[in-house]
Amino acid sequence: MKKHWALAAAVATLCSGAALAQDQVLNLYSARHYSTDEALYNDFTKATGIKINRVDADDAGIIARLKAEGSASPADVILLVDAARLWRGEQDGLFLPIKSKLLEDAIPASLRAQPAADGGTPWFGFSTRARVVVYDKLKVQPADVDTYEELGEPKNKGKLCIRSGSHPYNLSLFGAVTEHLGAQKAEAWLKGLVGNMARAPKGGDTDQIKAVAAGECQIAVTNSYYLARLMRSDKPEDRAVVEKVGVVFPNQSSWGTHVNIAGAAVARHSKNTANAVKFLEYLASPSAQNYFANGNNEWPVAKGVVTDNPALKSMTGGGQFKAETIPISAVGVNQVKVQQMLDRVGFK
Repeated sequence: MKKHWALAAAVATLCSGAALAQDQVLNLYSARHYSTDEALYNDFTKATGIKINRVDADDAGIIARLKAEGSASPADVILLVDAARLWRGEQDGLFLPIKSKLLEDAIPASLRAQPAADGGTPWFGFSTRARVVVYDKLKVQPADVDTYEELGEPKNKGKLCIRSGSHPYNLSLFGAVTEHLGAQKAEAWLKGLVGNMARAPKGGDTDQIKAVAAGECQIAVTNSYYLARLMRSDKPEDRAVVEKVGVVFPNQSSWGTHVNIAGAAVARHSKNTANAVKFLEYLASPSAQNYFANGNNEWPVAKGVVTDNPALKSMTGGGQFKAETIPISAVGVNQVKVQQMLDRVGFK
């Protein structure tokens, strides 16, 4: 609760920011808690003269705050780090659909919302993270874990580490798998995951990777940027973890690896809409896209931008991986269904 309502203390700051010349202010609600993003924001201010007043919370806290504030909200731009939450914010009418040829040209259709009735787009994705499988290089063959489906098969019994099923990253993955397999097969798969767990779900994605390296389990599911952080770390203990694990991008021969989206939207009741659109257009620029790639080890999404991040290149062998392209709306719609499945199969 403290985390969700930490925004309260900052609202006064945002409101005081509104007293500044409106064409020089942008009020940002952000679920991105990465110190490397400071350079991203500073670069925008240097280029435009627009001051950013930022409030940090998690996705759920931001959605709750926007609902509570209503038309009195000072927010201009919303940054969220989960596809299903972007969809939820859109469904709740919290975003202002915008028209921008620059963004429409730069961001692939599969990584942005469907156009609203007026032709505007409610939100855009600006970076992605792949939901990959890491494995013990000494005990597991990559061919045994190169699809998500195999993680629930008997051959991997007692081998799996994974974080809570109700975490947004997993909910989005499970929602995508449900779209691919259908509800009945997806529930059987989730039951298989529970049966294959080496331990009860706990910790974050980095903890799952370290558990594989420590021998607590043999396979784990993680977002790619957590592994990339360890790969780029100067700490000997992190390097030791990386040496013990391999990585697989699942379903390369079928629908592709699940990717989650970090994206942004203009707030429904923005008082600085022109500045908000400028900021979203800036996020699609090559310089901003490279901040996402090199600062936080995410894949850039703007057309024509290729990352030179050594960890990301190493993961994929220097090439590209096949990512799924199902509509984000499908992942969002499946969320309630997935939660019910998780309850039935005992996935905590």
